[in-house]
Amino acid sequence: MSATTQSTPAGRALDWAAIEAEALTHFKALLRIDTTNPPGNERPAAEYIARVLAADGIDSEILESKPGRASVIARLAGDGSRDPLLLNGHLDVVPADPDFWTHPPFEAVEADGCLWGRGAIDMKNMVTMGFMSLIVAKRAGLRLERDLIFAGVADEEAGSHEGALFLVEEHPEKVRAEYVLNEVGGHTFHMGDARFYPIQVSEKGICWFEMTVDGEPGHGSMPRPDNAVTRLARAIERLGSTRLPQHLTPVVEGFLRQLASAAPFPRNKLMPLLLEPRLAGFLLDQMEKQNLEQAIGINAMLRNTASPTMLEAGKKVNVIPSSAKARVDGRILPGMTLEQYLQEVQRVVGPEVKLNVFDHHEGTVFSPDTPLYDTICEVVGERDPGGVPVPYMVPGFTDSFAYARLGATCYGFSPVRLGPELNFTRMYHGHDERIPVDGFTWGLRTLYEVVARFCSAR
Repeated sequence: MSATTQSTPAGRALDWAAIEAEALTHFKALLRIDTTNPPGNERPAAEYIARVLAADGIDSEILESKPGRASVIARLAGDGSRDPLLLNGHLDVVPADPDFWTHPPFEAVEADGCLWGRGAIDMKNMVTMGFMSLIVAKRAGLRLERDLIFAGVADEEAGSHEGALFLVEEHPEKVRAEYVLNEVGGHTFHMGDARFYPIQVSEKGICWFEMTVDGEPGHGSMPRPDNAVTRLARAIERLGSTRLPQHLTPVVEGFLRQLASAAPFPRNKLMPLLLEPRLAGFLLDQMEKQNLEQAIGINAMLRNTASPTMLEAGKKVNVIPSSAKARVDGRILPGMTLEQYLQEVQRVVGPEVKLNVFDHHEGTVFSPDTPLYDTICEVVGERDPGGVPVPYMVPGFTDSFAYARLGATCYGFSPVRLGPELNFTRMYHGHDERIPVDGFTWGLRTLYEVVARFCSAR
């Protein structure tokens, strides 16, 4: 058997060199389909995936919540002795400004060992790995005990309303599963000489809200102390410079303690001190001077957060407006209520600021004590000996909150092997999003091996 050929559980041998080349072709094609949300327009991507699946005799269905807002669903039937596993990936991406990119964001340029493009990490890589897992499982002739479902969905970047939530609420029978594998987990995280693979078992909820300040209108030539714009600006500055109160969660505490156990001195001594609210602020300030991205990520795990992202005020330059508004991306720790969160924010911005919530859902926590999590750990240990899987909480949210409403256990596991020179979280929604080609192919085989072991008869 050649180095690129591998037998599978209860299945035929596979030519992985050919599979990897095929997957890379599909990955590039998806990156070249502009699914920027808004407006989304995920249908061309859904249709491409449907054609690829049909070429291997796999039926799929495209469901639209609104014209153009399309999700594609496919299923390989098992013998029904165990409940399904769903592989989820969202087709939409956030906007990209090409003026700040080394390579155009929708041309899927392969350069410097990486594939560059909006969606390379978030998350057309997982979309490709997901539908390729169905294709490879069918070609290998796996004897599945579980149905294996693929869902390529719309609208995750704007709250999942036109994608995963639409499917859960309107077509639950098509996506009901015991387990879901989704995004934001399975990437290499370097800590000194140690390599960790965070597996998402928890995520924050959202509170997207608008701050409004009213004031007295007037002529722009005569400055007023009750100018709504300047009063709102002061509230925004307070919100941007103040850390909300720290709250410990078991997942984050375990994550930081496990990282500390392998960190070099002095980080192995300092990281557990982040769990002490009296010391955490000072330590985070020092971390920001050394590693800003790491400090930002850890800070977001320790507390609720609020990031102002949009501003609106006035219609004419010479008119002081009667109100000013800002939209804020709020993230809420699992176990915290909306009311508790809004109280924390109100104390920072002041009583004169009105808060109006326009979207909200709670955070989630899933137990790592399951056969699927054990399978993930087993496979990761084989695919990267010395790599350590560790449960963690993502500071953002994914489609998992929607599938949780159907009772699914959801993990973030879209595996990619990264070198220490690439910061995974910085590429989410950032300029020059890219993925190492060999890291993608490593992830393709890793995900498939998890799927094959977990779903097939041994």
